[in-house]
Formats: sequence, C-alpha cells, structure tokens
Amino acid sequence: MELLPAFVGMPEVNKVYNVDALTLLRALADNSVDCVVTSPPYDNLRTYNGYSFEFEPIARETYRVLKPGGVCVWVVDDALIDGSKTLTGFKQALYFKEVAGFNMHQRITWIKEGLPHIRPNAYLEDTEDIYVFSKGTPKTFNPMYRRNKNAGAKLRKGHSGINGFEFTDGHRFVREESILTNAWIIGVGNGKTTKDDIKHPAMFPEELARRHIETWTNTGDLVLDYFCGSGTTAKMARQYGRDYITCDISLAYCELARKRLALPYTPLFAALAG
Repeated sequence: MELLPAFVGMPEVNKVYNVDALTLLRALADNSVDCVVTSPPYDNLRTYNGYSFEFEPIARETYRVLKPGGVCVWVVDDALIDGSKTLTGFKQALYFKEVAGFNMHQRITWIKEGLPHIRPNAYLEDTEDIYVFSKGTPKTFNPMYRRNKNAGAKLRKGHSGINGFEFTDGHRFVREESILTNAWIIGVGNGKTTKDDIKHPAMFPEELARRHIETWTNTGDLVLDYFCGSGTTAKMARQYGRDYITCDISLAYCELARKRLALPYTPLFAALAG
C-alpha cells in the first residue's frame, strides 16, 4: 500500500493521504461516498501535534460528497472549562442539521466500559455522544442484534414483550434476538481492544467502527474517514469488504495507519458469508 502525501485529480480508494480533511473533501466528487465514520479532535481534550480543523466547511463538504441516503457518523465529546461543559458537540450537531442540510437521524450513547471520568461535584462520566446524520433517509440499515436473556419464555396474557415476541401454536414467546438499543457498551480503543502494536493517544475502538460500518453500508460501498488517526475506520472497512479513503494532517499518524493496514488480515465478511 502506497502512502501518498498529495494527489492529482480524484483521490484513489484504499489509500492513506497525508492532507487535511478539507483538502481531501474538496477533491471528492458530488454524491460519491456511501458513509463517513470519523471522530474529530475534541475541543482541547486530545493532542494532535498542534493541528486544528475548520468544522463548518467540513460539515458542508461532507453533505456534498455523500450519496443521497448516505450517513455521517460523528463521534464527539466536550471539554470541561471552569466546571462547565463547552457543548461543542451539541453546537456541531445543530450546524449539521440547521445549516449543512443533514437529518439528525439518531444519537447513540457510547458507554465507555472500564474508563469513567472523575470530576468534582458530579457523577462519574463514562459516556460519549455518537451523532448519526443522514442525507435524507438512510439508504442502508443492517441492524445489530443481541440475544435475549429470556429467549423462548412464554409471555403472560396481555404482555407484548419488551424484547419482541413470536407466535407458536397460538402462544407468544420471547424472540431469540432483539435489535440493539441506542446505548452501546464498548471498551475504549486504548490498545486493549486490538492486537495491533499501534501507539496513538486516542485510538478509535474497532468494535465501534465495525458496528457503524456494517449497519450503514453494504459490501463494496465506500467509507470515508478524514480524521484518520491510527486508521481504525479504514481497517474495519477493509476487513468487512468495503472500500475506504482516509487522510490525516499528521504525517506521523498516517505512518501509523499505514503500518496497521499493512498487517496481514482475514477478510471477515468473506468468512461470515461462508
């Protein structure tokens, strides 16, 4: 895999580009991307070698490059300044909807297993917002499921069953599986959730990227991440049979992603299909 510092004409798929997010977005054609899965720098909570980004034009360009029905997954959190949350994530969400033109399709709460944040005079914080924006109605939805604890149990008369039910011989029973709720318990991506020997200050959890990629895209679709970091979105897109385009303004992080994407891997979508 070639690491390209720049490009001429249209960017190629399955490449890591050492450019800023806006440069990459402006080089992409209208309605050319199926899904964006990304996590921008959070206020001053993350250190990205001193780099910053222009949010508003990025939001508008994201809308332009997404196909009708495409989805943008935006994982964000707020800094705490003088005891008060900045609400940067809320402001960005409003801009995506009110100015950029997106639908606010869903907000998912990521419960960061095993890493609560301690702050004075407040409950422990272990959640982060994931905003799911869509360009119109999402064209793809492949929901994740969980096994029901009481699967097969007979429902009492008059009960609809929170976990859903199925009819057998005139009786109602709890289904084997139910669709996930919008609260996801996933460990943080600090090296405990991947076997890759990659060092990054804020690794994106592979499971978080996987769920969104599988939910909002199909095999062969194009996934974009313009805040590449350690390359988690690209890795999971590749493993599940999607194409990717990714970039980062930091050459050091591009090299991390390149190293990670060069590792041997099993195409998981093929294994599952078989």
